[in-house]
Amino acid sequence: MGITEIIWMAIFGLIIGFIARFLMPGRDSMGLIMTAVLGIAGSLLGTFIGRTLFGKGPYYQARWLMSILGALILLFLYRVLFTRRE
Repeated sequence: MGITEIIWMAIFGLIIGFIARFLMPGRDSMGLIMTAVLGIAGSLLGTFIGRTLFGKGPYYQARWLMSILGALILLFLYRVLFTRRE
């Protein structure tokens, strides 16, 4: 994996993270780096969901929709686990 692939993965993760945070409004204490991590992890989760639940092959990679779905699931879990109750 070259440096350009890492840069593109970070940009893709940041875009996916922003879309997920936009679709699930509320207060988050995440910065840009955590938003990018959310998007990258969401893409990995979307790939896992696509491979296991939908019977896709081993070379399946999540695209926009599955990546956003994975990021929304992770964002929901983040809010459940790490949000203070007042």
